Amino acid sequence: MGQGWEHTVLKVLGARDFQLTLLARVAITPSYLRLTFDDGGLLAETKIHPTIWIRLWFEHEGKPHQRAFTLVDPDTVNGRFDVEVALHPGLAADWARDAPLGTALNATVQGSKFAVPSPAPERLAIVGDAASAPAINSLLDAMSHTPATIWFGHNGLDDHAIPLRSRAGDDLRRIDCAGGPDALIEAVTSDLASRPAASMPDMVWVAIEASATRQITKKLREDLGVPKRSIHALGYWRAA
Repeated sequence: MGQGWEHTVLKVLGARDFQLTLLARVAITPSYLRLTFDDGGLLAETKIHPTIWIRLWFEHEGKPHQRAFTLVDPDTVNGRFDVEVALHPGLAADWARDAPLGTALNATVQGSKFAVPSPAPERLAIVGDAASAPAINSLLDAMSHTPATIWFGHNGLDDHAIPLRSRAGDDLRRIDCAGGPDALIEAVTSDLASRPAASMPDMVWVAIEASATRQITKKLREDLGVPKRSIHALGYWRAA
């Protein structure tokens, strides 16, 4: 399968390609899978950082499509990593659910970057959902000495079983978003608006649906006065 114009552009930008092999599949919930891959040399040639993500390629009606996924617990010694997939309707979910073990899958590394600020923040705020849970866990692991307030949006009861690596000093708040993202946006902004300046987070990390990410980011900057340098925001998926 050719990978089309998107892949051509990525290659011009310095992307590197690897072939993964599906080794194992575990159902964390009925709508959330963990896949284990042989990395095809990817980890040895890639600078690993918190929240690192790669592009996986899927075919639909003879055309290539790419989706981004965060690496979970990359094992550079054994050349393996996991990927966690929230089973929203779509190409990636269909592949994750149905592909036989041993199936090959093409991956591209390009565009992922993140560094823990130095000095490390004293207070961290995180806004995420099932799609960004792997990145949240990676961030919490990397910033183990920074207490976090975590707003985690749920679309159903199954999402409560998604593993989150919150620590003893963290404040994990689970928000019901079955009716849409407004409840999550309100929970985050109303809480932060009520805080005195001295207790505001030094860093706010937002990774939810793209339009909701933009809404929260705008409110943080325009209504709450959070400096741009303190906000790390990325739309992790798009509503149909």
